[in-house]
Amino acid sequence: MQLRSAQFVTSATDLDGCPDPMVPEFAFIGRSNVGKSSLINRLTGQSGLAKVSATPGHTKTLNFYLINKDWHLVDLPGYGFAQKNLADRERFEAMIIEYLEQRESLIRVFVLIDSRLPMQKLDRDFVRWLIGADIDFALVFTKVDKTKPPVLRATRGEFEAIFRELGLSEPPMFETSSETGAGKTELLRFIAAEVASVVSEDEDDANEKGPGSEDATA
Repeated sequence: MQLRSAQFVTSATDLDGCPDPMVPEFAFIGRSNVGKSSLINRLTGQSGLAKVSATPGHTKTLNFYLINKDWHLVDLPGYGFAQKNLADRERFEAMIIEYLEQRESLIRVFVLIDSRLPMQKLDRDFVRWLIGADIDFALVFTKVDKTKPPVLRATRGEFEAIFRELGLSEPPMFETSSETGAGKTELLRFIAAEVASVVSEDEDDANEKGPGSEDATA
């Protein structure tokens, strides 16, 4: 995929504030401080597109970016940041769950995992929740330039064990670095294939209905 354009569309705090679901959407989420904003900027080639903050939990809304004018990249709030206000934490969680469960144009969720660390309970629980909710997702291991290969293999292995335990096929997995650009091509190529697949399905549906099909069935 060649990125020709990437522009901010809007921020939302619920489904009603989201853009019309006219294009495929790919959401990025992970624990706070996993490097989500930096990875988004690397993928889009725009260093200031997603705001990078030294303070964990900086993203507090659903942020939509239109890529190549044909798909949305959605930056979701990080999970696991200990909000001082319990009501705020519950509101953020409800906002994320509502989007993930009900957004009709959502194609896949990219779950960002810090490759430097053993599997964290929050990551494990979130992956299990996605499986239970039957939401398509992929794992994106970040900061691989700062990780020794044996550590990365061990972390991947812990997640792979979850799918073996449940008798499921492994989801797509990517190893990335916002510093070196590692994994960028593979990740964008994967998204491009999924966008093309959605467009093809829509065209097939339109051809099956044929011209005037709505009038014929009215």
